Amino acid sequence: WMSHGDKIKIPPPGFTAIAHSGNSPVAAMRHSETELYGVQFHPEVVHTPNGAKMLQNFLFRSCGCKPVWTMKSFVASMVEDLRQTIGSKKVVCALSGGVDSSVVAVLLHEAVGHQSTCIFVNNGLLRQGEAEEVQRIFRDSFEINLDYIDATDSFLSRLEGVGDPEQKRKIIGNRFIEIFEAEANKIPGTEFLAQGTLYPDVIESVSFKGPSATIKTHHNVGGLPEVMNLELIEPLRELFKDEVRQVGGELGLPHRLIHRHPFPGPGLAIRILGEITPERLEILRQADTIVMAEMERSGLHDQVWQAFGVLLPVRTVGVMGDERTYDQVIAIRVVESVDAMTADWAKVPYEVLGQMSNRIINEVKGVNRVVYDISSKPPSTIEWE
Repeated sequence: WMSHGDKIKIPPPGFTAIAHSGNSPVAAMRHSETELYGVQFHPEVVHTPNGAKMLQNFLFRSCGCKPVWTMKSFVASMVEDLRQTIGSKKVVCALSGGVDSSVVAVLLHEAVGHQSTCIFVNNGLLRQGEAEEVQRIFRDSFEINLDYIDATDSFLSRLEGVGDPEQKRKIIGNRFIEIFEAEANKIPGTEFLAQGTLYPDVIESVSFKGPSATIKTHHNVGGLPEVMNLELIEPLRELFKDEVRQVGGELGLPHRLIHRHPFPGPGLAIRILGEITPERLEILRQADTIVMAEMERSGLHDQVWQAFGVLLPVRTVGVMGDERTYDQVIAIRVVESVDAMTADWAKVPYEVLGQMSNRIINEVKGVNRVVYDISSKPPSTIEWE
């Protein structure tokens, strides 16, 4: 699977082409005397047939690596690393209720027990009923210290009039840190902030030396201020989402929590294109709730990677009853993926999409049109902003 526009016409001295494609005469090559190989395609993505097998052969046959790294061994080593890092100090965990931060919370609890405190901040950008559900899950299922902060007004006031997605991320990231540091100051001995950053977040946020560009900053990475009073701990920084779910299983997290669809740290702020207002938030919350309800009802929820609604910054003409309307547009996004590095748009049955559309238009005041996003990653990203 190749997504590059460039190609290699002639291999360098000492190398021989061992694969080609319709676009590239040298899709893969090897050195004639040493164990050097090069590929221009992406063996690591699920779209490449036998890509995983190629990597396995390279690691275990060519390089002599041993497959001893498992999620069980990861849990054991990470718990020990956290104990060594935190010592007798205390740590606050940024809890969102998603699988990533939930796994971090339980890892911390396994490592240092009540030296960790989870801080769940309601930024006013959560899905419908999410604040109540997260508190219920963690207070009922886990003996974890949990502080709930309703900071809706402060987040929405800072986001007023802001439409640029990068600015949204920066504002949200800065405000989160302000709250976490203020709460940490109330807990003597707190020196660390833990959060659920994953490897795809790092890849999309950081431009390494060379032609790779920053795609968009992630709230967990580039959205954080340069100067913080807390030292950052990111136990999942080198894992992909499917690996994090395996870790969650090793830690005994409930299936429903492990298999929740990913939800971005900035929340609905980056699913509302343009300015964020309480009215636009309410429209998207209602529409998104309908999308998720129909995914559950149709049995498709656990078969896809992610499903959600997006509120577009346009209005369209419609007719409802005998009256002309000029209302908002909701885009539905459903994708299939394994690791979020690549994704295909899901071929959701027409009757399910039709039910979503009918319900949204009939039940959500202010919406008169629904569209379905049929773009894959790449070239598009999963989230719209």
